[in-house]
Amino acid sequence: MSHKELEEGKKLELDFTKLSKVSTCGEDLLPAVAQDADSGEVLIVGYANQLALDTTIRERMATFWSSSRNELWIKGKTSGDFLEIVEIRVNCEQNSLLYLVRPKGKGSCHTKDKTGTARSGCYYRRLTESGELEFIAGKA
Repeated sequence: MSHKELEEGKKLELDFTKLSKVSTCGEDLLPAVAQDADSGEVLIVGYANQLALDTTIRERMATFWSSSRNELWIKGKTSGDFLEIVEIRVNCEQNSLLYLVRPKGKGSCHTKDKTGTARSGCYYRRLTESGELEFIAGKA
């Protein structure tokens, strides 16, 4: 399946191998969720190692470890769509992070809507009762 079909299509093709890929990337990682501090919208779920967390704290911008590219990923460094850190939270078991952020660009997803603008977040489709994906109103 092409990236275009995966990111814009109606067929559900979940990657249940993602966590095994993450576990074999050679880094100690934990989930890091970026949530819009004002709207509550979940924007991105990524992974962070100590370097990503240290960079997030120092730069005040959401930073992740890209398990697919095996490198530090400061969200927005190439696109300009930064996620400014408002607050960092840690869960009770200290095995995940919540970045409360304020988007500082046009969006936070690498995909674009019909107008060519980055979508506000990565969760722009919903699963229907028939098992297909459909765009949420205003996010196509």
